[in-house]
Amino acid sequence: MSQEASYKDKKVITIGIVRELTGLSDRQIRYYEERKLIFPERTTGGSRKYSFSDIELLMEIAEKIEDGVQTYELRQEMVKEKKKQEAAKLRNKMIQGQINARFGIR
Repeated sequence: MSQEASYKDKKVITIGIVRELTGLSDRQIRYYEERKLIFPERTTGGSRKYSFSDIELLMEIAEKIEDGVQTYELRQEMVKEKKKQEAAKLRNKMIQGQINARFGIR
């Protein structure tokens, strides 16, 4: 299994393109970053770079906020989801280790 990032996760898109694709303003996008809902990379010049996954997440965030969900609630939900994913990853790693041990695979 390759550790290389999927094209969807490569941070190559500027905030202007994100604005056009999502319909969100620069201020909204930056606000979501301030609230720790989105994590763009920064170039050496300080410009933000986003991925396609970030754009999908921004669309989900905007939709939920439109439905009345608060940013704090969104952040809590994201933290729970991340913990769940990490637990699943650890569980899968442990199972793989048990399988490898059982069949003598190194």
